[in-house]
Amino acid sequence: MSAGAGATETVGGVGGDSGVGADGVDAVGARPRLRWWRELLYILAFYAIYTAVRNTQGSATVSATHARTNAHRVIRLERLVGAFQEHRIQDLFLPYRWFIQFWDVFYGTAHFVVTAVALIVLFRRMKDRYPLWRNTLACTTALALIGFAAFPLMPPRLLHEYGFVDTLQRFGGLWSFDSGAMQKISNQYAAMPSLHFAWSSWSALVLLPMLKRPWAKALALAYPFLTLFAIVVTANHYILDAVGGAVVLACGFGLGRLITAFNTRAARGR
Repeated sequence: MSAGAGATETVGGVGGDSGVGADGVDAVGARPRLRWWRELLYILAFYAIYTAVRNTQGSATVSATHARTNAHRVIRLERLVGAFQEHRIQDLFLPYRWFIQFWDVFYGTAHFVVTAVALIVLFRRMKDRYPLWRNTLACTTALALIGFAAFPLMPPRLLHEYGFVDTLQRFGGLWSFDSGAMQKISNQYAAMPSLHFAWSSWSALVLLPMLKRPWAKALALAYPFLTLFAIVVTANHYILDAVGGAVVLACGFGLGRLITAFNTRAARGR
């Protein structure tokens, strides 16, 4: 996470007199000195570490019994608050094969494509905001890794006793958890928190200030909710996983602000 300095940005249209904007950037100073190749190296290195930790600390090392027990705990809590609706939602749409296949593809692609596009557009068009939101994404993902390790969770698609259907297995998509390669490298118990929901919400927050057309803003606002529908109808996540994703994003934003402010002050002291 590199140093960055730039103009003040306010959150919710409210500013302050502290000299440090909501992005953790001093109100007076030069724009962030960002280099695309250096940012790419940061992202690739971080994602390599994330992938290694995620795929070696989950279903490869955790017993199915442990993950299933945690799933039962989540379901009990959802029933307590009236949120255990995942099976009912999936069951409504299972008769429509093409519809489910679309959401299988959406689940497997939008998560990465939209996040990457948002990061690139942010870097090119709003460099003043880039350090905070880059750091927020990194902190959110790191916090999610802690969640995966501390609370391995069997997703609904593997709980056949509740009537859930693994839509990738039954209807197909661009890939499958049943392939030999995916079984070896994928952490199938990385459900809590939902990074799909966290990253989609991050993308919406990043893109909204850059969009001018009402339909584009509406699409950005809808994207996290479309993602929520996708992760539920494909039985890859519980609704509480999305709540967990929102929590780690909020915490990631707080940590991102602290890190960005620290890096900015450190750069000014050089």
